Amino acid sequence: MTAAVLAPYLVDSAGDTFGNAAGGSLLLAIPVAMLAGLVSFLSPCVLPLVPGYLSYITGLSGADLVAQAENDGDAKRRWHVSGRVLAGSALFVLGLAIVYVSEGAFFGHLGNKLLAHPTAVDRVGGVIAILLGLAFVGLVPRMQREWRIHRLPRAGLVGAPLLGMLFAVGWTPCTGPTLAVVIGLASTDNAATAGRGALLTFVYCLGLGLPFVATGLAFRHALGAFAVVKRHYGVVVWAGGALLVTVGVLLLTGQWEALSRDLRNVLQGYTAPV
Repeated sequence: MTAAVLAPYLVDSAGDTFGNAAGGSLLLAIPVAMLAGLVSFLSPCVLPLVPGYLSYITGLSGADLVAQAENDGDAKRRWHVSGRVLAGSALFVLGLAIVYVSEGAFFGHLGNKLLAHPTAVDRVGGVIAILLGLAFVGLVPRMQREWRIHRLPRAGLVGAPLLGMLFAVGWTPCTGPTLAVVIGLASTDNAATAGRGALLTFVYCLGLGLPFVATGLAFRHALGAFAVVKRHYGVVVWAGGALLVTVGVLLLTGQWEALSRDLRNVLQGYTAPV
């Protein structure tokens, strides 16, 4: 679905989405979406690729990125490299966000058609989330295969957003389990809208994209952190799987709705600022 087609749905539902931000379910879903994005970034099929992607989208070598991070060279050169890293990584994240937010808006709008059966939607979503959590840790065969893109766009800033879009599509089997659960949360609590789906997938993109940008700006320090994460990939993968399974169990048992209701009661006197 194109941005032009999605725009009317996003505009119509934006007010309701933000106006009901204190409704409970959304406040629970937002941190889950952010954490899911971070888990995707740290996963074994994304994190090792980050240095290569940064070099490709900026047109800079690894030595240039390290020199920028260590403040080597003259100030003018450092600012040039920093600006190029920031622009390239931001454009890459923008490209993947276009794909993911479009998917979130589409499925959020589609979920609105299913609100006559909220219990069934939660139960089915819970089962799917549990299966995706098991797939994320490798317990479901044939669900961790990646679709590699062999023809890449032009290297540098011009190709950065297109590469981001290709990444979003090509690595769907890798990011799919976490992303699918986030999209599923757009249909809970009788509040499925295109705006809600777009918001949650945008937050997911922040969780995935902000570490990517930060890595580019502090490349050498990030490499050290990557080494630590790589030594503990098992913890990252199992923690991510546990997050997805937990959300699934909450949806399946009806406890997600109960938590949303309790949060609404706590925030009953709160008035949303927008």
